[in-house]
Amino acid sequence: MPDTRTAQPGSWVEVECTLLEPADRSKNLPPDTAEQPLRMWVKGFLQTEAEIGQQAMVETITGRRVIGTLTDIDPGYFHTFGRPIPELAHVGRDLRERLAAYRAAAPGAKGGA
Repeated sequence: MPDTRTAQPGSWVEVECTLLEPADRSKNLPPDTAEQPLRMWVKGFLQTEAEIGQQAMVETITGRRVIGTLTDIDPGYFHTFGRPIPELAHVGRDLRERLAAYRAAAPGAKGGA
């Protein structure tokens, strides 16, 4: 059985990098945010064998190389844009209706004035 904590070169993985330590962050941040380092997580193809928790280099889909701590092997995408905003839920439909009415009334349009 393969070790699920070790990834081979070419594996799809995720690394975590610290961009700014708390002391280097803006002084205009809320205290609970300012106390935390600014981190990023990058997915890419592992360049050398590594275990979870070790430093590793990945090459992203765009060819960028990033070094960070290996945090996941075969990571998925788990993101959300949050819950819908009721005031905005109808905007797309309403805009399409308004555009259709505008185009229909435009000079030279089929069925228009």
